Amino acid sequence: MKFSDSHLFQSGYRRALRFYMTAPAPCPYLDGMRERKAFTNLSVPDADAVHSLLSQSGFRRSQGIAYRPACPRCNACKSVRVPVRDFLYTKRWRRVLNRNSGIRATAQKAVATREQYRVLQNYLLARHEDGGMADMSFRDYANMVSESPVRSLIVEYRDGDGDDAPLIGAAITDVLRDGLSMVYSFFEPDLSGRSLGSFMILEHIQRAAVHGLPHVYLGYWVEGSPKMDYKRQFWPLEVLNGETWELMSAQP
Repeated sequence: MKFSDSHLFQSGYRRALRFYMTAPAPCPYLDGMRERKAFTNLSVPDADAVHSLLSQSGFRRSQGIAYRPACPRCNACKSVRVPVRDFLYTKRWRRVLNRNSGIRATAQKAVATREQYRVLQNYLLARHEDGGMADMSFRDYANMVSESPVRSLIVEYRDGDGDDAPLIGAAITDVLRDGLSMVYSFFEPDLSGRSLGSFMILEHIQRAAVHGLPHVYLGYWVEGSPKMDYKRQFWPLEVLNGETWELMSAQP
């Protein structure tokens, strides 16, 4: 896998990192395909700067690891991000915001709670019962949240302003030099009619704008994977083509 044109290596961090490859495994997005990933340890000096540069080169974070797909015969996984300043608040998105106007969003330290874990369990049971996270224990979840060598937080979403307002969603979010990266988000599945997943992305776009951050990173868009196609709805959307971020050619 070639990284010679990346922002990371142009910035002089190449000697601080070692990259490895995972063994081939079934692709979670495309039937019949196999995936491999390139990865590196983020527990390095100036980890926040390295993480930001890696994100610009299409990497994602999982605990203390940054990874990027490196499949020899497939390039379907594309990193995507929302350019905050140009984002279009369509009628659809304004309806989602109005529908959830009573939700209070607060940024917390990256510390796991039992309340978050209960919401996560409900989400996984309803949406990803057969996934690799389905049997996650509270300790596993706590490790996922806390084992971050970079600046990370949890945005909690509560249905109301009172101290006893129930938690209905949360997003593990990294703070990059050029934006916010949504690492993992989950919500109460019984409230799916309120489009909470879309609302949390919209709230992150607004949050980034308030803090003067130009991008919200949404992870990978996989053409041909229905469960990943929702990301195309957030327009305009930039996609990483090789080492260049380009505007996705057509609005869905």
